Amino acid sequence: WVRLVESGGGSAQAGGSLRLSCAADKNTKDDYCMAWFRQAPGKEREGVAGIDGNGDTNYADFAKGRFTIARDNAKNTLYLQMNSLKPEDTAMYYCAAEFGRVRAWDDYGDYENWGQGTQVTVSS
Repeated sequence: WVRLVESGGGSAQAGGSLRLSCAADKNTKDDYCMAWFRQAPGKEREGVAGIDGNGDTNYADFAKGRFTIARDNAKNTLYLQMNSLKPEDTAMYYCAAEFGRVRAWDDYGDYENWGQGTQVTVSS
């Protein structure tokens, strides 16, 4: 089990940027798949980006070219750099981690460890 704490959410104008951070309370290097999910009011939780123990990344189509997921193993921290933000990016963003491998990086049912979420609000 790993404890995750997100930070970095807030408000931004359309076209702006935000960087989310997710601090883990243990070393997740090599052993954990990690991902960012988001959930807007009235919508299902959806995968944004994922990264496995090898550093291989995956992105949702809406995130490609705008968002970048990265992990700093020395700091036990996962990041999501979000550029060219759009109002439709408004959501609660969650960090997730799972020991070993997941069947599908964007299936939230595959992850047992979750942060409390951080709100991102993008205005036009």
